[in-house]
Amino acid sequence: MGLEFYQLTQAGDREVNQDCMAHIINDSYALFVVADGLGGHQGGEKASRFFCEGLLKTAGTYGKRLEQNPVDNLSAWMAAAVNEMKQLFAIDKSGHEAHTTCAILYLDQQRVLTAHCGDTRIYRMNPQQIVWRTQDHSIPQQLVNEGRINEQQMALHPEQNQLTRSINIQKAHQVEINLYPAMEIGETFVLCSDGFWEYAKPAELLQLASPASGKTELDKLARLAIFRAHGNSDNVTVQWITRR
Repeated sequence: MGLEFYQLTQAGDREVNQDCMAHIINDSYALFVVADGLGGHQGGEKASRFFCEGLLKTAGTYGKRLEQNPVDNLSAWMAAAVNEMKQLFAIDKSGHEAHTTCAILYLDQQRVLTAHCGDTRIYRMNPQQIVWRTQDHSIPQQLVNEGRINEQQMALHPEQNQLTRSINIQKAHQVEINLYPAMEIGETFVLCSDGFWEYAKPAELLQLASPASGKTELDKLARLAIFRAHGNSDNVTVQWITRR
C-alpha cells in the first residue's frame, strides 16, 4: 500500500506509562492500535498491554476475514481480544477494576475501518483539512454535541477524564466501529492518546499531513504537548501513517 509509518510513546510526567501501541503491516492489510489504560496498582498498564497482545494473537484468525462482512468481523476480533485479556489477567484481581480505551485503524485496498472506545482518537487528514476525527465517548464530548462547550474547551474541562465507555474484562466490549472509503494517496492518519491531543492545536495537527512532515515533526509536537502540560502531562502516545 506504500505506507510510511512512525510511532512514539512517552510517560510524560507520570511514573508509569499506561499507554500501549501495536501494529501489523503485511501484504493484505495494515492494523494500528493505541490503547490508554485506566486503573491503579498497574491494572491500567496491564489492561492496555493485554488488549493489544490479544489483538495481535488473534490476528491470524480474524485479519483476513475483514474482506467479507468487515464491521461484523472486526467486532468479533475485538471480542476475541477481550477474551484474551481475560486469559492474561487470569486470577489477577486487578483485572476486575482495570479498564482501557482504544483506537484501532484497519486499512486495505478497498476500505478503512476504525474501532474506538473512550477518548483515544483517530484523525483522518489531507494537506488541506482534518477530514474527520473519531468522537470521544466522554462527558466533554457530550457537552460539545449539545452545544454547551466548544471543541477548544474540551481538553481543559474539569470532567475531561470522565469516560462513558471503556474496555473491561467484566463486561461485553463497547467498541464503536465505522466503515469508510479506502485511504487515498496524500492522506494521513494519526492515532493518539489524550495526553497528545489535549495540547495539540488543530493547525498543528494539520501540519502532520503536510507532504514535508515526518518523524521529526511528530516528535516535536509530542514534546510540545508535554511542555504545555506544565509538569502535569499524561502519558503521550501517537502513531502517524501516511500514503505517498
